[in-house]
Amino acid sequence: MGWIYIILAAANELIGVWGLTRFSKKRNMANALLYVGGLGLSFAFIYASFDYLPTSIAYATWTGVGTGGVVLMNMLFFGESKSIFRMVSLVAIIIGVTGLKLV
Repeated sequence: MGWIYIILAAANELIGVWGLTRFSKKRNMANALLYVGGLGLSFAFIYASFDYLPTSIAYATWTGVGTGGVVLMNMLFFGESKSIFRMVSLVAIIIGVTGLKLV
């Protein structure tokens, strides 16, 4: 159950960051709700995961998946750089989070 909460937390973090990007360009209630609602749900789900997983593993996974997801989202949808250094750094995040889970 804890891993489901982590996935939901990461997905809502992406929604919140997407809302923040939209809100920074056009301030309206819909974008504010995406921003605040997405990040609020993200925190609620990560907090719920602490009942099932060690905090260090849950938090590291959430931040890693969230960071990687936001980088990919920005590269795919918002035109950020797709340089080799960014891609290598993204792979390093994935390896680091996976390593924490396996150890």
